[in-house]
Amino acid sequence: MSTQFDNLRDELYDKICDLYTIEQIPEDFRENFFKLISKVNFMLIEDKDNFYGYFLLQMAREIKYDITTPTAVNFQLSKYVIYFNPLIFLQLSLEQMMTTIKHEIHHILALHLTRAKELRKKYSTIAVNIAMDIVVNQYLNHLPPYATTIEWINLKYNLHLKPYMALEYYVVELQKELDLLHINNESEEDDTKENNEIERNYDISKTHDLWDKSIDIEDKTAKDLTEKIVSKAEMGTAPLYIESILKRLKEKESEIPWDLYLRRLMGTLESDRKKTITRRNRRQPERLDLRGDLRGHTVKIAVAMDISGSVSKEEFNEAMKEVLNIVKNYKHEITVLECDSEIRQAYKVKSITDLRERYTNGGATKFSPVFSYVNKTDTNLLIYFTDGQGESRLTVTPKGYKVLWIISGRGDALSLSKPFGIIKRLKPVEIKTDSVDLLDLKTEGWSMNSQQPII
Repeated sequence: MSTQFDNLRDELYDKICDLYTIEQIPEDFRENFFKLISKVNFMLIEDKDNFYGYFLLQMAREIKYDITTPTAVNFQLSKYVIYFNPLIFLQLSLEQMMTTIKHEIHHILALHLTRAKELRKKYSTIAVNIAMDIVVNQYLNHLPPYATTIEWINLKYNLHLKPYMALEYYVVELQKELDLLHINNESEEDDTKENNEIERNYDISKTHDLWDKSIDIEDKTAKDLTEKIVSKAEMGTAPLYIESILKRLKEKESEIPWDLYLRRLMGTLESDRKKTITRRNRRQPERLDLRGDLRGHTVKIAVAMDISGSVSKEEFNEAMKEVLNIVKNYKHEITVLECDSEIRQAYKVKSITDLRERYTNGGATKFSPVFSYVNKTDTNLLIYFTDGQGESRLTVTPKGYKVLWIISGRGDALSLSKPFGIIKRLKPVEIKTDSVDLLDLKTEGWSMNSQQPII
C-alpha cells in the first residue's frame, strides 16, 4: 500500500508541479487525485484512532487551487466541506496528509468555525488563526515542518505561552505581542494573482478568506450538525483527548467561559445616545425636523463583590484584571460594590491599582441591597462575584440592565430561584485542557496551517 501510494502521489505531483494556471491541469487529474484522497481516508479508517476516518467519510470533498494551505474547511448546503490545494497537499508524506485532515476535523469539533467569527471582532485575524492552530496542533503528531506549534511561537516571539490552555488565553497573549511588533493582517505579497492561477505559497492573511464565500452558520446549527456527524463516526475509536470533547458536544448546552461570555455581552450592550442635528432620524429619515441620535459608547458597569468570605482576594483581583482587559476597548465606567448583608463600599476604578483594601467585617450575604443600589443608577451591566449562597428570592427586581453572576471556584450553585441573569463559574471545573475551550463556539473556512505570520 505504501509503495503504491507514494507512486500515485509522486505521479500526481509531477503532473502539476510546473503548472501555474488551472487551465493547464490535465482532465483526468481530479479523478486520480480523489483516488489518492480515498486511500488516505482508508488509512485513517485502518488507523487505531479511526474516528477521524469515519468522520471524513461524511464530509464533502473539493479541489480549490486558490487556497494558501494544504487543506481548508467550511460549511456549504448543510454539510461540512474539506478542500484541498493539490500543489501544496501532494508535497506532504502520508502521515502529514492524515494529520492535516485530523487538524481540520479538530477545528470542526472545537466549533472554531463559529467561534473565530466572534473573536475576530476584537482581535486580529493573525492572532486568532495562530491561536487556533496552537490549540489544535498540541494534540497532533507528524505535523508539516511549517506548522505552527506553541514551541515555535514561544521561540519566535520570546513568549512563555503555557500548553493546553483555552483559545482566548492564546489570542490575548499573541495580540499583545503582535501589537508591540506592529504586525497586522496585511500580506506583504503582491495581491495581483488572476482567478485562474494556482496558489503555490502559504499566506496567513488569506487563510480565512474561504469562509467569506460560504453560507453563514449559527452556533446551534454548527453544534447540531457536528453532533450528527460525530454520532455516526463513533463507530470508530477516538483518542482519549477527543472523548471529553465529544462528551461536551452531547450536552444540551456548551458551557461558555465567563470571560468569553462577557466579551460577547459587551458587544451587545445598549450604549448611551445623544440627540444630534447632523444625523437624520433613523425611523423617519424624511422628517428633517426630527433629530437623529448618536451613540455615546459609554458602558456603565457595576462589579459587586461578595465579601462574606466566599470569594478570595486573589480570585477577585485576577477576575478584575480580566474584566478591565475585556472592557479596555470600550468607553466604560466601572463601579465596584463591596457587599455582604449591605453595601460596605462603592467606588470607581480605572485600573487594578484603584482597588481598595477589602472591608473585613463581612457578615451574611444578601443580594437584594446590591440590586436596590444599582436600580437607582444608569448601569448597563451588573457583574456579581459570589459563592452563590444568599437569599432564595430578591426583594427588588432588576431594572434595565443585564446581570452576570460569577460563582467562586469554592462555590456551588446560586441560591436564588430566579436569578434574572446568566450564571457562570469563576474557575471551570474541567481539567486543564482545551476541552471547555474546544467546544464553545468559530466560523470561517479557514485552514490547516496558520503558520508563520507575515511581518
